Amino acid sequence: MSEDDATLTIDDLARQTAVPSRTIRFYQSKGLVPPPVMKGRVAYYGPKHVERLELVAQLQDRGLRIDGIRELVKRLDEGSLDVKDWLGLDAQLSQPWADDRPRTMSEEELCALYGRKRTGLITDLVRHAEVERKGDTFYVPSPALVAVAGKLEAAGVDLAISAKANEVLRKHLGKAASELTELFVAQASEGLVDAEPSALVEAVRQLGPEAVRTIFAQKMERALRDLLESGRAAKIPRKKRR
Repeated sequence: MSEDDATLTIDDLARQTAVPSRTIRFYQSKGLVPPPVMKGRVAYYGPKHVERLELVAQLQDRGLRIDGIRELVKRLDEGSLDVKDWLGLDAQLSQPWADDRPRTMSEEELCALYGRKRTGLITDLVRHAEVERKGDTFYVPSPALVAVAGKLEAAGVDLAISAKANEVLRKHLGKAASELTELFVAQASEGLVDAEPSALVEAVRQLGPEAVRTIFAQKMERALRDLLESGRAAKIPRKKRR
């Protein structure tokens, strides 16, 4: 940026961008905004600074932290990253994987989702199934898991047990998801992945759940086979038929 382009004082820049001057100085100290052009003792800013502040605001709206924004703008300044490509990838990464959205339901809808209505069901759902009472309605973060819990209870598995099973799955699958993400990032950073980032994300989105289902099914088959071969299955009490 030439000196002729830099015509805004920091107060002018703050008014034009609606970003307080103290925030602009903070961004500069963190390396998010390039330094101003000095004319004597006065700092002047130009269109490049306006664009950068707009970009920083956009990235913050997308949930990026200061350190993440600094790394991103560093790569932009080095020319190793195109902002349009990154924003396109960010939009792709932000797309949900699970077809399961939080919902607010009435008690009748909640019982219908669960598949049955019994005494104490609502209390149990609030206690174990991460259902939050909101006055006369209920906030359900994962309707799919509530429906699964209902099917398990119909098969004889208590709601408290299915809730503990969800905790086990979250713990181990969360760790697996983090490790897989780091694996792909490391391999891509070393140039060992012959695919554009967007194509890689789409492939993992489509094939990842299939791989998880297959491997989990194999592991469950082996675990149940071990249960049978060890004789521990014989210790499971049989309910008497009424």
